[in-house]
Amino acid sequence: VPGADAVAAAQCTAHDYTDPGKPRIAWNDEQARTELVDALVTDALRLLGHLPDEQLGEKAANAVGILALVAGQDIEPAEDSDGRDGRWRITRGTAPGRMVSTVDPEARHVHKTRSHQQDGFKAHLAIEPETGLYTAVALRPGAGPEHHEAAVGLELLADEDTPLDAFGDTAYSSGDVRQALHEAGHRLFIKPAPLRPAVRGGFTLDDFAIDTTAALVTCPAGHTVALSDPGGQHHQRKASFGNLCTGCHLREQCTKAKAGRILTIRPHHDIQTAAR
Repeated sequence: VPGADAVAAAQCTAHDYTDPGKPRIAWNDEQARTELVDALVTDALRLLGHLPDEQLGEKAANAVGILALVAGQDIEPAEDSDGRDGRWRITRGTAPGRMVSTVDPEARHVHKTRSHQQDGFKAHLAIEPETGLYTAVALRPGAGPEHHEAAVGLELLADEDTPLDAFGDTAYSSGDVRQALHEAGHRLFIKPAPLRPAVRGGFTLDDFAIDTTAALVTCPAGHTVALSDPGGQHHQRKASFGNLCTGCHLREQCTKAKAGRILTIRPHHDIQTAAR
């Protein structure tokens, strides 16, 4: 970027930016890391604010845009800041769709746990199992609902004009995918996602008698309540047992909620139940 080196030398003091190594701090010192983050963000904002006001070429404009994005995507005002004093800290949590590489700006987090981290893209493959031939492929960013296996999986089979036996793991087991594949005439051999009980070792959704047509739900103790109409962004239905849980001999296996057990029923409940 024309003039950026001179601006950095005059305005940026958090680090010797001619040194390609990491800033020299005690990295095991949380306070030192906090102060460094604040100083680096301040430097970036100073640099952006003092760049010469001139028309930039594509490469320079991209560099400025990346700096602005990286400096702001995981940052929030410091804990005791009023939001206007220019003090910063790393956001508690992760910004959705955050840029993870300045070298490959389109790469995203694919998966992240304490034991496993992976960034980049996902390859989605449709394979004919008897011959091992790839029948369709797609390369997508690692994050975002539109790039999830369930969404891309339907695209991989969109050009198939005859019914198939579709095999897949739980990533392809959403209700939308199951309904779409059923309607297309395919037979499904897709592993259903496991149910998680509200109480460890307790009752799951399948322990309740759920009649979506009659809009009634009966719990393992024999109490029956009405199922609400679909509502909200995801058109979910609710069954609330409320005071019926008070004094119930099965409560310890069912819920810890003071207001009693509430079931959430998703639009494709019957399809998912049949799959399990």
